[in-house]
Amino acid sequence: MHLRVTFVAAARSSSLLAERFQDERPLDQAGWDEVQRAAPELVSLAASELRYCSPTPRSRATGDALGYGPLVQLALRDCDMGRWRGFTLGEAMAREPQAVDAWLADPRSTPHGGESLLAFIARVGAWLDTRPADDGGRIVAVAEPSVIRAALVYALKAPPATYWNIDVRPLSTTTVTGRAGRWNLRFDGAFTQSTRA
Repeated sequence: MHLRVTFVAAARSSSLLAERFQDERPLDQAGWDEVQRAAPELVSLAASELRYCSPTPRSRATGDALGYGPLVQLALRDCDMGRWRGFTLGEAMAREPQAVDAWLADPRSTPHGGESLLAFIARVGAWLDTRPADDGGRIVAVAEPSVIRAALVYALKAPPATYWNIDVRPLSTTTVTGRAGRWNLRFDGAFTQSTRA
């Protein structure tokens, strides 16, 4: 039994330079505009048998705008950042530089009083592993970039530090195929070769 799970990164709610931990802001105008531009490429995913999203306003709005009618999944919520919720990384660093350094260096640490990176990755991975396993089933999940990074680290069985090296852009898609405990990253983009005169 193999599944195909395509993650769609939620459209932005703010400038990427102002990304905040556990950002609960709705889509801004630029985010809505991005969804409209990306819709022709992404609406076909609405044919997926199961359609999910993170509980954030921007994930729900992105899924609804694309016609997915997604079911909210609490397991796809962002990492619990405790007292750093709503801060940018720079703001947390200005207030608690040693705590931020410890958090970035040790995936088991919780200096913010929330969830460790390791626990976050395990939670998202457990969600992935418990999807209904109909052979050939297709699933789409609109989620925050952090959730998608956690899913990829889990699926690839990569070291937790790999999380910091994965860049997930708004409205990008990432697909994993397989079943519980055995996932593969899949690239579906068409290759076009340009010629020069």
